[in-house]
Amino acid sequence: MIRFDDVTKTYMRGQRPAVENLDIEFTRGEFVFLVGASGSGKSTLMRMVLKEVAPSRGTVYVAGKDLSRIPSWKVPALRRDIGMVFQDFRLLPSKTAYQNIEFALAVIGTPRKVVRRLVPEMLEMVGLEDKGKRLPHELSGGEQQRVAIARAYVNRPSILLADEPTGNLDPATAGGILDLLAEINERGTTVVMATHDRSAVDRMQRRVVEMVGGIVVRDEEQGSYETPAPVSVISGNLPDDSAHRDEHPLDDEMSRDDPEDAGAEGGSTDADRREDEASPVASVRDRDRAETTAPTPSDEDPGETGDPETTGEPEERTEHDGEDHDSADDILEEDLIDEREARQTRDEDDAFAEDPFVDDPFTDETEGDRR
Repeated sequence: MIRFDDVTKTYMRGQRPAVENLDIEFTRGEFVFLVGASGSGKSTLMRMVLKEVAPSRGTVYVAGKDLSRIPSWKVPALRRDIGMVFQDFRLLPSKTAYQNIEFALAVIGTPRKVVRRLVPEMLEMVGLEDKGKRLPHELSGGEQQRVAIARAYVNRPSILLADEPTGNLDPATAGGILDLLAEINERGTTVVMATHDRSAVDRMQRRVVEMVGGIVVRDEEQGSYETPAPVSVISGNLPDDSAHRDEHPLDDEMSRDDPEDAGAEGGSTDADRREDEASPVASVRDRDRAETTAPTPSDEDPGETGDPETTGEPEERTEHDGEDHDSADDILEEDLIDEREARQTRDEDDAFAEDPFVDDPFTDETEGDRR
């Protein structure tokens, strides 16, 4: 149903991949939990399934189709077979529960007769048959999430992606949402749920896939949230080097450049380093550390590096720092344009001031007549 074939996704060149060398498959009718610390690559995986982002390398297959071969105008048709549930519900605030579900059918041109039959069925399935006329702000968090699930499932998709669907709910309400997702799964829909909810994973005892730094380090059938496996970060068996950053690639880069983080990393003990070197993801972090600690020309002898300040030669712009200075070049170009326009205006004013007999275009008098 969903297959990743040696997939790597890097958002910016020179940055650590969000997902790296991903080889995994989710079969039809499975219920899978994606677990891992923030920034481990769970959301990127889901975005590639929706074709919101394309992999930098490798191939993603959904329902047997190579997503790289699907043109952009066919992407909406692909997404009709994929339901998506979010942590923050994302309901239309000005529409009732009934209308929110109805909207998902209307945008694909479902006949009114079918709409009038399906929407009440969905409201009944999620236990909100008597609240169809309420607006989102008139519903509790759990009820809003039920409406969101009904909207995602009303087209009977073969895949349902759920990104932290219980993250904003209390344990009792979260249990009801899990039961609803389990019911949808029993009807044949593949459910992939990214979560930090320990109780949800332990209660369901379904397939558990853990990601660390964009790499799958654990794939267990009937697994639990924690594991004795030494590669697990969420179990506390491996140091979490991603707890200080989220999924956004720019924040990731900023956190890697933070001197405080660098100091903390440099202060690790020998035991910590030995444990880190023994982990499956150590090679990835070692490579990143080598990139970030590589000497720069400014750290070397100016005589050896040919520093433009000492040699008088113009500094050469390399391919690596081209991206870093794009915004600065744009600003510089705008400043030059402004400066040229200001100089042209100033020259015209000077020329006008030098000739006291230039006629005023708005009057019949000349400058000499006025004097």
